[in-house]
Amino acid sequence: MICDFLIIGGDGDLAFRKLYPSLYQLEVAGCLPDCLKIVGISRSEDDQQTFRARVREKFESYQDESLDEETWKKFDARLHYARVDATSESGLLKLREQYFSDPERDLIVYLATPPTIFAPVCQSLWAVGLVRPATRIVVEKPLGEDLESFREINTSLSALFAEEQVYRIDHYLGKETVQNLLAMRFANALFEPLWNNNYIDHVQITVAETVGIEGRWQFYDEAGAMRDMVQNHLLQLLCLVAMEPPARIEAESVHDEKLKVLRALRPMTHVDVRENSVRGQYQRGAVNGHAVPGYLEEEGARQDSITETFVALKAEVSNWRWSGVPFYLRTGKRLVKRYSEIVIQFKEVPHAIFGDEIEREDANRLVIRLQPEEGIRLMVRNKVPGLDDPMELEQVSLDLSLSESFPDRRSPDAYERLLLDVMRANSTHFMRSDELEAAWAWVDGIIAGWKQVSKRPLGYTAGSWGPSDSIALIARDGRNWDEG
Repeated sequence: MICDFLIIGGDGDLAFRKLYPSLYQLEVAGCLPDCLKIVGISRSEDDQQTFRARVREKFESYQDESLDEETWKKFDARLHYARVDATSESGLLKLREQYFSDPERDLIVYLATPPTIFAPVCQSLWAVGLVRPATRIVVEKPLGEDLESFREINTSLSALFAEEQVYRIDHYLGKETVQNLLAMRFANALFEPLWNNNYIDHVQITVAETVGIEGRWQFYDEAGAMRDMVQNHLLQLLCLVAMEPPARIEAESVHDEKLKVLRALRPMTHVDVRENSVRGQYQRGAVNGHAVPGYLEEEGARQDSITETFVALKAEVSNWRWSGVPFYLRTGKRLVKRYSEIVIQFKEVPHAIFGDEIEREDANRLVIRLQPEEGIRLMVRNKVPGLDDPMELEQVSLDLSLSESFPDRRSPDAYERLLLDVMRANSTHFMRSDELEAAWAWVDGIIAGWKQVSKRPLGYTAGSWGPSDSIALIARDGRNWDEG
């Protein structure tokens, strides 16, 4: 594993907040080859010493854990900075001669930049000889704003890189619990026989945030919750829940099965959009006891914006395994609490021998929590100790907390896993282009339906669970959202 890292946009928020800290943690874990160089480039005027000091300062401000001085000294020696315009061939040529002159070494290029400059940057990389068979390129979302724009971006990449060289990152796929979902399903005989419409009543996927748009109003207003969250994070989680067992846990097999799920999503007609989707936009309220402004009161806001900050959907996967099982998806900003989870709600027992007073929502439920803490809970009914007649039952949980089950093992950040996978040339936990095409095609249909039926976002108070219509969306089916 002889490789180097080139981070284009090396002085940006993503690089300081996620990339450098994750590479440092890989240093701590002994996963970086001794000869690896990390080169950040941007247009800022930092010198080497100032840049390295900024990396350390940002690490200490973002991370809770302290630095190991000996390890940091080794990591610090890997860091390099150059003031280079990534679209300039002359600047990149000097960079290649200084740092990347050996064509035998693998080169990982991380585009921590807006997708609008992917094409000129990649053209310049190719022109100076940095696009080699051993070059791998990592790109961040948002990859387009619809299917057509995604295809334009993807065409600019595929003109210079083979598909296996392009790593489209979704940090949710690097989370320990998300990866453990595959292990739980396919390494145990307990769940897979029950993982179908004979035993599962419905599935819920929630990604709830307490933060607002964090000073990025213009960016967010062009995306909205549907493009920013549903098209990638939530649909990728849905794929991992609904996919068939792959032949092997390897990139192509996993991607093939996820693609089948995305193509099996039933397109929403304008009638479906009206009945099975909810758009919301937060208004002023209070989150965690602090007053917060509404979306249209944020700095830089345009008062006529109808961009959604909340989406709830009822989706259907039209295949034999999942026929008749609804998938409820929900995501929003400025909600009551921050958490992400997948809920597998099992059906009720076929005959209630313990009486008719058992609540339906107390049926067995598997809860896979992704954040803030990672863990898995299986909810089962249990007899309450005592002499009651008839027998009293109560729902209890069988918990798997990763921190408690593995007290001596640190749970790595998602970016640590994904950056290491890129170094290992393992694209299993990334997104293939045809997956994104299928996801965009489904999402585009919903957005078009919103326009056709003039479905505007409903106001909801910051610090609530979103518009009341989202509660009605699931309640009219006799079900309730799990509220963490």
